[in-house]
Amino acid sequence: MSRRLVFRLIVLLAASMLVGCSPALETDQARLCRMALPALMPEMARIAIVAQRPDADGRGLSVAFTARTPGEEPRDHLAACRFREPGRPNESRDLVSVTLDGRSVSEARLYVLIRYWLATPEGRAADPAPLGDISALPLVPHPLAYGLQMALDGLPLAAVYGLLAAAYSLIYGLIGRINFAFGEMAAAGGYAAAIAALAMVGWPPAPLLTVAFALAAAVAAGWGFAAARVVFIPLRHARGQQVLVATVGLALFLRELLRLAQGDRSWMSPELNQPFALVRADDFVTVATPMAFLSSAVALAAGLGLVIVFRYSRIGREWRAYADDPLAAELMGVSPAAITARAFALSGALAGLAGATMTAAFGAVGYGLSATLTLKALAAAIVGGIGSLPGAFLGGLIVGAAETGWSALFPIDYRDIAVYALLTIFIALRPSGLLGQREAVTHNLFPRRS
Repeated sequence: MSRRLVFRLIVLLAASMLVGCSPALETDQARLCRMALPALMPEMARIAIVAQRPDADGRGLSVAFTARTPGEEPRDHLAACRFREPGRPNESRDLVSVTLDGRSVSEARLYVLIRYWLATPEGRAADPAPLGDISALPLVPHPLAYGLQMALDGLPLAAVYGLLAAAYSLIYGLIGRINFAFGEMAAAGGYAAAIAALAMVGWPPAPLLTVAFALAAAVAAGWGFAAARVVFIPLRHARGQQVLVATVGLALFLRELLRLAQGDRSWMSPELNQPFALVRADDFVTVATPMAFLSSAVALAAGLGLVIVFRYSRIGREWRAYADDPLAAELMGVSPAAITARAFALSGALAGLAGATMTAAFGAVGYGLSATLTLKALAAAIVGGIGSLPGAFLGGLIVGAAETGWSALFPIDYRDIAVYALLTIFIALRPSGLLGQREAVTHNLFPRRS
């Protein structure tokens, strides 16, 4: 009986390994192939995707679709796209051949297609994503559908800014200092997530993303712990701006280290980014992706985890005691070095989760984005109330919404200026932020240790 059970386990394990080795649809390959379809069909044709099937070698896919022109019945078509290499294409020029209904597209036409259609915003907007039967979707007014789309598009950004703002608030609430290296820690976490995803190519999304997020949090937590031991703990009695200057130096060191060790940018094949339709307003369809909701769930879970840790754990009690009165806490046995190191490790883990969220949602991470990420997350922390963990997530939501709303209504070139203008307004009119306490902020701005 035991031999039979062992044999069954071996068979199940072999079957699961075969399933894991089966080709998976590369979503960016599918997107580029679908984007080519409107340019190959008559101008007024309405395209509906029926099925998408990856090739066995991972270098292409087949797309079955129907095209319907006004006054005619829909016709079935089959397109096949081939790419230069397996995996995620880095640019539209990686598309090397397109076949429509058994006929290959000529090299001249393919060049025009890649150069003047696939690389344009119009081509990306014309992607006939497989949304199913949109005629059954609820009808809503156009402003509501468009506003809902902007809100959904802003969820990953809000999650990233909220997690980083919480990291800022965690450290500022404890020692009254700003750490300008959180953007670099987030980038390190993003690189770790990309490396984990590359090592687990072909795995189902659930274990792949779990390992990627866990590795990103662990790597960034290690950097946070090292930053506390090397920079912040030795300088905890320093006056003036020595700590601030040291964090700038730490950020420059980490950025250069990432550039030398990991290169300019790391790519991660997007996961759970297949869009699905929610509502429509005439021809405009509001879509969402599972990754948008997953990023929000990660930020929400991190926020709830922080609440539980700081309310019920020993480190939470020590953090609250030391933040309220460092001298009394030290007299009661709280080690300043230990609580600072733990807080930095926890804040580093939050930064790593932010980097992993950014990489998983947008498909790439680079050290060059760390400075902008640092400033925008700091803006989110100040808007929500630096030192307040709920305020940090609220600030992240506000800054993410401001970025998305500006991009939808105004020229995107001035988006960053709008975010920094919002920060300036809050510093001038409400420096304590929305949920921060003015007394606590003022208390933290001045030296308070003997």
